[in-house]
Amino acid sequence: MKKTSLITGLALASAVTLCGGLVSAQKSHDAALARHLNTFNTIVKQIELLYVDSINTDQSFKSAIAAFLSSTDPYTEYYNAEDQEKLTKMTSGEYSGIGSYLIERDKGSYVAQPIEGSPAAKAGLRPGDHIIRVDSTDVSQTGTERVSKLLKGIPGTSVTVTVDRPYVTDSILTFTIQRGKVVEPSVPYHTVIGNTGYVRLTSYIDKSPGEIKSVLEEFKTDPRVKNIILDLRGNGGGLVESAVDIVGYFVPKGTEVLRTKGKTAAQERIYKTQYSPIFPDIPLAVLIDGGSASAAEITAGALQDLDRAVLVGSRSFGKGLVQSPVQLPNGDMLKVTTAKYHLPSGRLIQAIDYSHRNADGSVARVPDSLTNVFKTIHGREVRDGGGLRPDSTVDWGRVNRLVYNIVADNWAFDFANKFAAKHPAIPAAEDFEITDEIYADFKKSIDPEKFKYDKVCEEMVKQLRETTESEGYMNDETKAQLDTLARLLTHNLEKDLDKNRDEIAEYVGSEIVSRYYYDRGKMAYELKTDKGVKKALEILDNSALYSKILAGEKQAVAAKKSGKK
Repeated sequence: MKKTSLITGLALASAVTLCGGLVSAQKSHDAALARHLNTFNTIVKQIELLYVDSINTDQSFKSAIAAFLSSTDPYTEYYNAEDQEKLTKMTSGEYSGIGSYLIERDKGSYVAQPIEGSPAAKAGLRPGDHIIRVDSTDVSQTGTERVSKLLKGIPGTSVTVTVDRPYVTDSILTFTIQRGKVVEPSVPYHTVIGNTGYVRLTSYIDKSPGEIKSVLEEFKTDPRVKNIILDLRGNGGGLVESAVDIVGYFVPKGTEVLRTKGKTAAQERIYKTQYSPIFPDIPLAVLIDGGSASAAEITAGALQDLDRAVLVGSRSFGKGLVQSPVQLPNGDMLKVTTAKYHLPSGRLIQAIDYSHRNADGSVARVPDSLTNVFKTIHGREVRDGGGLRPDSTVDWGRVNRLVYNIVADNWAFDFANKFAAKHPAIPAAEDFEITDEIYADFKKSIDPEKFKYDKVCEEMVKQLRETTESEGYMNDETKAQLDTLARLLTHNLEKDLDKNRDEIAEYVGSEIVSRYYYDRGKMAYELKTDKGVKKALEILDNSALYSKILAGEKQAVAAKKSGKK
């Protein structure tokens, strides 16, 4: 009894000592923080009082805040009153304006694509329109940030937009557009492919669960739908609650989807599904890629950990951090990382540890060799760190430099505008094809003198010549060999365009279709050659393969015991 009391007493003493140490450390930290704040405040006052020139205090404080936040992570951000609309748009998908995406070219702002059904689309703005005046303000040489602010405003108010439209006779056009509440849907496209319902989710806003629910209920009444593909590629995430609700459409009510863990144990929160599922058993495939992050990874990762879906594609981004908005006393706002989330298996998929930086301040991804193994409910191995690894990998291929330049330098964009100016209508997006005639016209639209090649091969040969010369290996034979190599590696635009026809035609066709059917049509057109969708359909249409992927260790052991192979 005395021994037990002694042990208890020692444990209590240790706890008190530890607690005292923690309190002491916290006091020391608080004192240092107060000292630093006091120093900063004193410096500001002295500079304001003594510095020979006037100081732009607004810009100085923005710089100071940015410098301080740079030691956290890219997701902890400060928003002043003017910038808070960006945060609102991120969570609601809504803003007030005319509803058009803009691109910046040659220091000017151009219409990239009006949003379908928006005031801009109804007024008649088109891709390629160069915005030269907004009301009385000349913006012909003004960037998109400034022009966007001029176009936005209170719903119901009007704005006059003057544009210079390419490929038409009367190129200077003026539109009076009534601003409105613009809503960007998070589910821009869904369809049925054979016996599979396909739905694309591009963000996680407060309306996303409702949009997905409507599509799933539509699929449920369609006798053709026996499987579902949820496409989360390029989805950068959003609201955690929306991700949990969407998982809930496929798993039993009360299922744990994730846990968020903050600085203290009291900040731990468990998220569970709240409603009965719409499709508790239907075969499900989720498409992911390097652009799938945050809430998209919660949905995909939870469904993988619960062995409820097969993940198809490539490794996801790896963002396991949760942000919360904090309203500041002056009306500004801080979006701050307050927690890390853990999926049902217990894993944290965060790819970069921002708390451990290199000497130069840079950060790196967690190497695969340092990741840990976790188990799904069926015993399948999954890993933490570095994002989600798909169950079935798709090689998307690499975009070569020719195709990159065609897209990046707007050759496909401009040709689509020219095509749309000459053709009032085209077939349905699913039926449209780039014919030999259309492709020949596209090739003619490229000016070889203006086309910018990333001439990597030529530069490497040039460097090789210089190195050979400096190292003393240049002679007639070597020069002849280098000349031959240079001829072999010199670009021929005509041949390169023919060689890469199929890949280029996909981008050109996608641009053309979007002129008539907006993003919805663009997605429908791209599905025809989509490698990820093709792979997902192959798995879903093969019930044995689908079951084998999700079987895991428990089923394998059970099958072995029962004598099955």
